[in-house]
Amino acid sequence: MGERVARGPGMRKDHGHLIRNIYYMLSYAFQTLEVKAYAEVATEDFPDMQNLFAAILAKGISWQIKQGLSRSYEEKREVLAGVRGCIDMPESMRLLLRKKRRLFCEFDELSENHLLNQVIKTTVMLLLRHGSVEPKYRKALKKQMLFFSQVDVLRHTSISWNTIRYQRNQQNYRMLLAICQMIIEGLLQTDQQGTYHVRKWMDTQRMSHLYEKFILAYYQRHFPTLSVSAPQIPWVLDEGDGELLPVMQIDMQLEQGGNVLIIDAKYYRHILQSRYETVKLRSAHLYQIFTYVKNRAYERQDGHRVSGMLLYAGTDEALQPDHIYQMHGNQIEVKILDLSRPFEEIAGALDAIVNTYFPSCFVRK
Repeated sequence: MGERVARGPGMRKDHGHLIRNIYYMLSYAFQTLEVKAYAEVATEDFPDMQNLFAAILAKGISWQIKQGLSRSYEEKREVLAGVRGCIDMPESMRLLLRKKRRLFCEFDELSENHLLNQVIKTTVMLLLRHGSVEPKYRKALKKQMLFFSQVDVLRHTSISWNTIRYQRNQQNYRMLLAICQMIIEGLLQTDQQGTYHVRKWMDTQRMSHLYEKFILAYYQRHFPTLSVSAPQIPWVLDEGDGELLPVMQIDMQLEQGGNVLIIDAKYYRHILQSRYETVKLRSAHLYQIFTYVKNRAYERQDGHRVSGMLLYAGTDEALQPDHIYQMHGNQIEVKILDLSRPFEEIAGALDAIVNTYFPSCFVRK
């Protein structure tokens, strides 16, 4: 897949636009961020991502406290003066033999000390302890943690993110825990002495995933007349068993009528590769998008026009490729999306792609 580095593209020119655009990208990926409670975040300037995340957590936790922290039943075992739940007879008999008029009871009690709240408290404590959080966000988070006084702190390395489940009315929790995961997995790091630090910028792998999710969500929201999806493409085989062939999972596919555009979103620090002082596009990326396009085109031999696009996040490299190639009957385009520009320009660039490939449906919602 090429080089992965801790600091991603777009960190040139205007950091203010970049951080604000990350907020907008998160807003598309997690629609909860568009509610009124988060409106102020979009207008603030942030020096780095840890402060952006601190602001989002402060707003989101405040909103959740007003709505009420989620609770679940917790099993408790206590010595009581009366009966509650089930009596543990052996333990209770021991108490009676010691002439203590108490009963040992087992019962379930609604408690805020469950996984969703534990993950939030764990993340906030890590951020406050190891991050360079600005005073206003630090003060707000510390105050909010008073409402989590009965909630346990977890070992962050023990959190099994894939097993966390949400109820239908917990969309705010879903977004908050996604931010927590980005902080713990994308910002938290240790040095050789085992000391924790919170990076100012999220690692490229996390940003790559957010970049893909943002573009897909943008097209799904604003172009309802387009079919926007992220399907798998089957291999078109003349013969042989394809069981061992790798899965072709594409980032996104836009389709209307007989036209198909496959977009492969790429978030790398270096778009081009250099060898023997010669600069070229990354061959692996071109092979990948070409394979996607040709297999989709062979599958649909019914007059469909299938095109492909490598949509790179802009970098600080002097050469920013913008090319269109005709390859074996299909068009392959290499294009740049500059995340350091005002978000209106980013939206305009995404709209222009639809206007070019699907002019008859250019109706932005």
